[in-house]
Amino acid sequence: MRIISGTYRGRRLNPPKNITARPTTDFAKESLFNLLQNRMDFEGISMLDLFAGTGSISFEFVSRGAAYVTAVELAHVQQNFIIQTSKQLGIQNLQVVRGDVFKYLNSCRLQFDFIYADPPYALPELPTLPDIIFRNDLLKKDGWFVLEHSDSNDFSAHPYFCETRHYGSVNFSFFHKADN
Repeated sequence: MRIISGTYRGRRLNPPKNITARPTTDFAKESLFNLLQNRMDFEGISMLDLFAGTGSISFEFVSRGAAYVTAVELAHVQQNFIIQTSKQLGIQNLQVVRGDVFKYLNSCRLQFDFIYADPPYALPELPTLPDIIFRNDLLKKDGWFVLEHSDSNDFSAHPYFCETRHYGSVNFSFFHKADN
């Protein structure tokens, strides 16, 4: 795994062997960021990374100029890896929250410019994530939410759904809170 662009471009992330996360592939991550850079400016935004795993997406946003990133991860091994990597890189604007994503979402009173979620594909509650995020008003106006999932999920009927992009076994569904 590597950071693709920005301040930390080219830096390798070497998670421990006992990590249980399924990191987004570099190919899928690069494709995702190519799409995002045409939709938003990363400089100065606030970002929420749900099921943060190795923190790869969080680090990419920090590297590209996000002002503030919150990474929510339940697993102790993954959380420690994100914290240690942040320290090694000298990152000050990445907060790691150890806890259940659903409890966090239902108690959070902040709004974000961008939210990313990469839950376990077999997670039974995965289909509820868009509803929870929009019901709790967690996106700022003109904010984006991207959900990584398998082919078995279809979010096209959701009122904030925009599109799904497929990269091998990785699917990204995009949701947008338009500025009204």
